[in-house]
Amino acid sequence: MYNWEELIEACENCYKCDLGKTRKNIVIGRGNRNAVMMLVGEGPGEQEDIQGLPFVGAAGKLLDLLLKGMRIPEDKYYIANIVKCRPPHNRVPTDDEAETCLPYLRNQVFLIKPRIIVCLGATAMKYIVDRNAKITQIRGQWIERKGYWIMPTFHPAALLRDESKKILMWQDFKRVKQRLDEICQNQSS
Repeated sequence: MYNWEELIEACENCYKCDLGKTRKNIVIGRGNRNAVMMLVGEGPGEQEDIQGLPFVGAAGKLLDLLLKGMRIPEDKYYIANIVKCRPPHNRVPTDDEAETCLPYLRNQVFLIKPRIIVCLGATAMKYIVDRNAKITQIRGQWIERKGYWIMPTFHPAALLRDESKKILMWQDFKRVKQRLDEICQNQSS
């Protein structure tokens, strides 16, 4: 396992898959590196590739609004993705691309030690929870694994395409906030 400096350097120098050849920036994460909760998306989009930060485009702005609406303080979360480089035309990462990048995400989880992991969308759910699961069937359900509480939910971009998912994602995040509050309360007592 790498420390943070080594991990960043390894990601910046990674060309193990073709995504490294077309990226502008590596997109490792943003937020508190000691956070209780980690949110994991699919991969960087155009704005993320330009800025080198995850969830800064339209979907990211919606996610930020959701987190603020839930009154989840910024110091309580860290945001990352399955892949660290933008897939061309924002396509879904291939299995090979995701598998190649997963050790970096696992390293981030190791360093952050979150208690809660929120899978934002089907791709994150697939590589964190179950390759064969369907997001519409398991979203909103807690999965406990290896000491982590995992909550699959929709990707914010899905809400931009289908507003009917907003209420469901809000309900999922109410459950996330409740668990987050319980964990934080237990840590402070």
